[in-house]
Amino acid sequence: MITQVINVNEILKQALLFDFYGELLTDHQKEIYGQFLLEDLSLGEIARDAGISRQGVHDIVKRCEQALAGYEEKLHLVEKFMTVKNKVKQIDELLDEYEKERREDILSGIRILSGEIIEEL
Repeated sequence: MITQVINVNEILKQALLFDFYGELLTDHQKEIYGQFLLEDLSLGEIARDAGISRQGVHDIVKRCEQALAGYEEKLHLVEKFMTVKNKVKQIDELLDEYEKERREDILSGIRILSGEIIEEL
């Protein structure tokens, strides 16, 4: 069960990296990696469709993973996105709380978070 959670988390991480940086890959890399990651095709299925060896597909997938991780290491776009997403979630929770209690200190918390988001962008 834990292995499945790790795999799901890794797949989600790779999908985010692909969403953010996929256009920096070659068309051939995007096609192969997209089939592997998003369409969940096996290396053998992709190899058959692309007319290359299974090992060739494996190498492309590994190179894509390394390239995408390298882009994130330099640009941190996914990290910034996740930070902003978390802050927006916090704002939403504070607004729910404010609607229930009408406390002014909650509004100041929302203003602080929104300011942090603006600084991130």
